[in-house]
Amino acid sequence: MLDFWQSHLTFALLAFLALPAFGMPPRLQSIMLPCLLAVSFIHVGGLPLAAYLRGFTDDLAITTLLALMFATMVRLGIAKSQSPRSRWQLLLLFAAMALFLYPATLGLTYFDPYRIGYAPRPMLVVIGVLALALLMARNWLGAAMLGLATLAFSFSLKHSDNYWDYLLDPAISLYCLGAICHAGISASLARRKRQVPAGA
Repeated sequence: MLDFWQSHLTFALLAFLALPAFGMPPRLQSIMLPCLLAVSFIHVGGLPLAAYLRGFTDDLAITTLLALMFATMVRLGIAKSQSPRSRWQLLLLFAAMALFLYPATLGLTYFDPYRIGYAPRPMLVVIGVLALALLMARNWLGAAMLGLATLAFSFSLKHSDNYWDYLLDPAISLYCLGAICHAGISASLARRKRQVPAGA
């Protein structure tokens, strides 16, 4: 059961964020979390529901779990939303990491950066510098995501022994890339709309 701890937590967080608030105050909404966590243990066909989710998503990166936790805390009123500047810093950071890692997995390059994650001393230095930069920029969420992912890797909290799997997964990569593309398209459409003469 403990082997699926991450899947149970992911199930509860995703379900909580996907469900509408139904007009409930944050205190009542907080009751939903342990209820959804309990639901994740319900066995269907010999497996808990969380295991079926794991079949679709695999184990999410620690950074993604922390992002889901932060979004949950914002919804419950425990934390404040990030500033646009801090949000863009994280979108660009994880999008850049995804563009560095995933082209090789698609066979687009001969260099395989995923192998670096098995002996990640250079990566640890780079991520440490990035975490420090985010800390200096007062991007507490970003610094915590990188720092706690590294801490989780040092304690082998996931089944993987590759550092990349603690930092990045397709979910957070697609979200960041999609958010950047959406913002770019929206800005382009708004610019075109301003350029159209009135009454045209």
